[in-house]
Amino acid sequence: MSEPEPESEATTTILPLFPLQTVLLPGAKLPLHIFEPRYRQLTADLVGGTVPGREFGVVALRSSLTREVRGLDQLHEVGCSTVLREAKRLPDGRFDVVTEGRRRFRLRDLDCVSAPYLIASVEWVDDDPVTPSGGMAESLATVARAAHRRYCETAWRSDDWHTPEASTTVAELAYALAADCLLPLEDRQRLLEERHPLRRLRIACRLLTREAGFLNKLGAVPLPPGELTDLSRPASLN
Repeated sequence: MSEPEPESEATTTILPLFPLQTVLLPGAKLPLHIFEPRYRQLTADLVGGTVPGREFGVVALRSSLTREVRGLDQLHEVGCSTVLREAKRLPDGRFDVVTEGRRRFRLRDLDCVSAPYLIASVEWVDDDPVTPSGGMAESLATVARAAHRRYCETAWRSDDWHTPEASTTVAELAYALAADCLLPLEDRQRLLEERHPLRRLRIACRLLTREAGFLNKLGAVPLPPGELTDLSRPASLN
């Protein structure tokens, strides 16, 4: 597969849309098992080049009871685009794919009729600029990494998690820390929507500290990531 096209200077674009019962964060890998006919068609269009850059949008459903999306009110306003990295077609027409979260968007309009799958008009969401903070960013990053380590040492075996690279930017760090952690959908959505990198990092630090405290009090840990039920499996939208 060729690499995606460079990002356009335009602030809005049209994206195929994949509603899920989870929140995708920029930089995170998202494996999907594609079984519904409409998303088989989307995958075929991604693989075949019909969809530019092999990029589509992932957005969280507001209710787990939703079976058919008819309007914007059923979806969270901010989602994350993702780029198809791997695709394996199975003998019965299903696909196993791996995608990677790329950039945030805000939903502006929804087209439910032009294609078998949803199509959205979106506006890209950028971070607010970070002003010089006299070392605050570095100190906050250190505290957040420590909170991440405490959570992961409580929740996972040593080979089930990793420390983000030292080169990870402040803007990327909250997303990288959250990638190893089982946070509720609402908390992940809050991280996705926060546009100020330092506030986002503070939020991640508080969430990881809270979750580590819960695990300690309960005296229980979640299943390792590889043994968890596939949280990325879409709701039945038939």
